[in-house]
Amino acid sequence: HFLLKENMLEVRSPCVTPEVVLKASGHVEKLTDQMVKDEKTGTFYRADQLLKDFCNEKLREDVRLSLEQAAELRRTLAMMDDLSVEELGAKIKEYGITAPDTKNPLSDPYPFNLMFQTSVGPSGLTAAYVRPETAPGIFVNFKDLYYNNGNKLPFAAAQIGQAFRNEISPRQGFSRVREFTLAEIEHFVDPKDKSHPKFSEVKNLEFLMFPREEQMSAQSAKKIRLGEAVSRGIVNNETIGYFIGRVYLFLSRLGIDQDHLRFRQHLANEMAHYAADCWDAEIECSYGWIECVGIADRSAYDLRAHTVIN
Repeated sequence: HFLLKENMLEVRSPCVTPEVVLKASGHVEKLTDQMVKDEKTGTFYRADQLLKDFCNEKLREDVRLSLEQAAELRRTLAMMDDLSVEELGAKIKEYGITAPDTKNPLSDPYPFNLMFQTSVGPSGLTAAYVRPETAPGIFVNFKDLYYNNGNKLPFAAAQIGQAFRNEISPRQGFSRVREFTLAEIEHFVDPKDKSHPKFSEVKNLEFLMFPREEQMSAQSAKKIRLGEAVSRGIVNNETIGYFIGRVYLFLSRLGIDQDHLRFRQHLANEMAHYAADCWDAEIECSYGWIECVGIADRSAYDLRAHTVIN
């Protein structure tokens, strides 16, 4: 569906990654979750997950909620990834959220880096990490991939491999674990021309999309034709639109019900400063809407960062 149809290059990169690579990618500084601690037992929890669970449970079970209260909870859910540490802590206190196992009070949130650290070599002085995702392994091999594509753009490279994250509190079955498999595609395109020659193949697809404007106004996802989404500027360009369409077709072939599949756009403040547009393919299941595919236009940030620092 992807590799052969798009004539993609294949790459395999190591799991143990030098610290300098992950400093360049921003993982050392920014790959963190906000953690809270049961002040009596010392048990750790992810702060955002506790807040999310509280909001969803109230919306699902509290029949006494007013329309205003329900709208406020939905706004909190929509802004979850955009909350600062201070705002997250304030929400937990405002809602009176306690440790789920003991009902004990919780500490203020604080950041926890999710990478497993190690060292390489006999001296043990060279810092490294077990990779938290597969993308950096493609970026650091860009020069060789570009050469193998005849020194021309566009081209795409793909790999499948293990990734590792030191999750604070693994839960919800297989949706949050410490070791998992990622399938990664990086499509490299001329930043001055983000049209796609095959966009016409997917432009008439219509499916549930959740643009940021609808999220901010506490509305629901709605069906939008992909070509219309690009022409109206909801989706930034044809290339990211093409891959949104291809992901939709792939998930449909896997048997995902169209009524339980949506593409949610990242909020403006949720995106990294260098990103042009970001969408998540989310599947609704017993745990709510779960991200299964991330589709992002990251501009030239990664290649530039690795070139300068590495």
